[in-house]
Amino acid sequence: MKKIVLIEDNKDVRENTAEILTLANYKVLTAANGKVGVELAQQEKPDLIICDIMMPVLDGYGVLHLLAKSEETSGIPFIFLTAKAERSDFRKGMEMGADDYLTKPFDDIELLNAIETRFKKSEIVKKEFAKNIEGLNDFISSAKAFDDLQKLSREKELRTFRKKDNVYEEGNYPRGIYFVVNGKIKTYKTNEQGKEFITSLYKEGDFFGYLALLEDAKYADTATALEDSTICMIDKDDFFSLLYKNADVSRKFIKMISDDLHEKEEHLLQLAYNSVRKRVAESLVTLYNRYKKENEKVFSMNIGREDLANIVGTATETTIRTLSDFKEEGLIEIKGSAITILNYDKLSQMRN
Repeated sequence: MKKIVLIEDNKDVRENTAEILTLANYKVLTAANGKVGVELAQQEKPDLIICDIMMPVLDGYGVLHLLAKSEETSGIPFIFLTAKAERSDFRKGMEMGADDYLTKPFDDIELLNAIETRFKKSEIVKKEFAKNIEGLNDFISSAKAFDDLQKLSREKELRTFRKKDNVYEEGNYPRGIYFVVNGKIKTYKTNEQGKEFITSLYKEGDFFGYLALLEDAKYADTATALEDSTICMIDKDDFFSLLYKNADVSRKFIKMISDDLHEKEEHLLQLAYNSVRKRVAESLVTLYNRYKKENEKVFSMNIGREDLANIVGTATETTIRTLSDFKEEGLIEIKGSAITILNYDKLSQMRN
């Protein structure tokens, strides 16, 4: 049974609304003011919150603000009730993250339709999509069902990039966001001496190139294929439609495209404080975790020594010497450009 917290200071409205929801087979918890409502929501973690705007002690905007600050309650669908229909009220609430509005007086059909719509959209947010082209199409189709994104699922641009081909270049303006259908992509920055520093690695199912688009700025790095790859580009207008037209889709998309942010932060810390030996171990572990397939018993990857050095953040010769040490210690096996991880656990321990 779905649980709903109803926050409404008007006793008649509160009781009548609660009765309708109970008859519709929802479990209803009520609060007579915003302060009690926040406490109730934090304690009960409901599936949805319905909240009046104009209330004593704490108004609806204050309720939404407080709940949005907590990770445990920020994702709960939120519907405002208001006797006002001024455009400014709608705009303020939506900017703060409200999912919908109901203007008093409303009938039972309006109320129940609004709630059912919110639950359907919430299910899309909770749903896990496969990180492949079918998963992308599944996500787009789900989003399109309630955002009318007419072109997004049928006019995606698919392009094949050969090894060392650039997907985009530093200093160019973005045209869209990229999705790796298959293959491997690196992004890197180049210093004044022409030395590369690899900022991120992407595999099948990853999005990339979105930060410049969100910042409305030029690319701060270059994206290049590490091997023959197929890339899907979502046009920026369609991307922003997907991102901004619905709060649920926005949260889901942001979650999907931000999987690598924590990894970037950890990588920068490793570069700042770890020895070369630890950094090489860290880079090999990162490659293992990112690229090893689920059913693959032994992980082996072809990667140029210069590319690996650019991940480590040191000279190619230093990286080669460290790899030779690891080979002698039985941690890895080297055949040409292929590196096979023989002792993942020990490499992982070396990072600490």
